[in-house]
Amino acid sequence: MNRQIQIDHLAFNYNNNLVLENISLQVFQNDYVAIIGPNGGGKTTLLKLLLGFLKPTSGSLRILGKTPKEARLSIGYLPQQINFNLDMPISVFDIVLQGRLAKNKLFYTKKDKKIANEKLELMNVKHLKNKKIKELSGGQRQRVLLSRALTKEPKILILDEPTASIDPQGQKEIYKLLKELPLTKLIVSHDINILLQGVNKVAYINKTLHLHDEIDTNTYIKDGHFCEMELLDYFRNHKCSI
Repeated sequence: MNRQIQIDHLAFNYNNNLVLENISLQVFQNDYVAIIGPNGGGKTTLLKLLLGFLKPTSGSLRILGKTPKEARLSIGYLPQQINFNLDMPISVFDIVLQGRLAKNKLFYTKKDKKIANEKLELMNVKHLKNKKIKELSGGQRQRVLLSRALTKEPKILILDEPTASIDPQGQKEIYKLLKELPLTKLIVSHDINILLQGVNKVAYINKTLHLHDEIDTNTYIKDGHFCEMELLDYFRNHKCSI
């Protein structure tokens, strides 16, 4: 199998406080990994390490056989919050094209514009390309930002709470689109329903990491209701693998 992320015995300290310890994880091509856990458990810190914004205190982390900084051009990233000045007269198409920016690049090429159009169509928002970002709903904005992340044509897509502040219908649409993307995906989410949306691995992080890759979510559906608390208790108390 094509291993794309390899983490071995990683630890991270911040101001002498141990945030992550003995983290080991392998992610293979086309894996869809949900990263869950309590607030303050280290989920966001792990994302920052994967993106090269932080360096491990100890242990090793390789992405596509490279350091996170070296692999950054192969990673699409959608952060939890992107602060736009909604009064800026910038179109959806201009925002998506920003994903094609590179060092010392002065002009967008025909290829850049073709890829931007393709990703807008993939996210079902091409009809909005000439709209201003302030004219869009929260769900539409997230699909536009996903389009921008995908214009990099990444091998790995990392998402931090991509459905936060979106209505339930918008969440379903985003989850459906994500499920169908044929690339490796890591998603941090407080929404336990993400586990019903096609993920094949669950990394539960609370300072340490426990990987679960054989979860039958149907076990936690009773009388048509998904029992989130029972499943969370399972992750807290069952040590599947490390």
